[in-house]
Amino acid sequence: MNPTRPRPDPPSKTRIGLALGGGSARGWAHIGVIRALQDAGIEPDIVCGTSIGALVGAAYVGGELDRLETWVRSLRLQTVVSFLDFSLNGGLIKGEKLIGFFRSHFVDRDIRELARPFGAVATDLQRGREVWLREGRVTDAVRASIALPGLFTPVQLDGNWLVDGGLVNPVPVSLCRAMGADIVIAVDLNTDRLGHHPKPAKTLRKRAAAEPESLADAVMARIQTGMSQLGINHETGPKIPAMLDVVASSINIMQVRITRSRLAGDPPDVLLAPLLADLGLMEFHRASVAIDAGRRAAEAVMPQLQARLSDDNGN
Repeated sequence: MNPTRPRPDPPSKTRIGLALGGGSARGWAHIGVIRALQDAGIEPDIVCGTSIGALVGAAYVGGELDRLETWVRSLRLQTVVSFLDFSLNGGLIKGEKLIGFFRSHFVDRDIRELARPFGAVATDLQRGREVWLREGRVTDAVRASIALPGLFTPVQLDGNWLVDGGLVNPVPVSLCRAMGADIVIAVDLNTDRLGHHPKPAKTLRKRAAAEPESLADAVMARIQTGMSQLGINHETGPKIPAMLDVVASSINIMQVRITRSRLAGDPPDVLLAPLLADLGLMEFHRASVAIDAGRRAAEAVMPQLQARLSDDNGN
């Protein structure tokens, strides 16, 4: 061996990216996924999220996951309903009560101050382009990323109106890779949503007249009250529960199709797909169901993931 030849640099550590997809209340499954990864000693170096994935991802990177899990497991139906601030400007829900709660209960900071790289995906409403949020306040990025069209009002950042990132990139594998991930673990929350049958609107209207038994009933009652206060006759107007279900189902279809197309062009190294077809769009109070499903999905692919990491590290 030539003694003057410099020694090669040691192989750099494989950078693991975690891409957390959108899916509204089903997003609590991300907590279970992260817990299973932690139990296996796997800590992602880069975390990216779309919509609810941005919220959970931000809490994780910000060291707030324990507090978030404790809070979501304590949610009850009426707690969720209390966060609904009725509006007819840009969406049925302003979202200010929810984000205000996070600002007051969880540490908000600049994204660049977080312990590891984090990015959120939003959609520019006017131009239809994908927006990567990698600086600025965490809660501003999360609020923009979760602005589900028709439900949450859009957010204005830097002069642009932003809505849910799931319109353009439901599972942000591409953002993870752009931020330097060598291996990307992706979580798709909408795989089994096609074929899900919405509840008949007539049944929901009848049940909402009595004590609410589900979030759909409670949301309907809350919206009908808001419409009455605005002088709108909900009996002769659109049937709100049916409308919500149509919006939810339409967005699910769109996101499934977009996800398939995006992942076909830029597939993750490991794909997790928690089974959550029976969890409604806004059933945030059923966190335990979602978290358990996320953990099961992660544990099911753990041998594949560990083998992939072992091969990449040359072991």
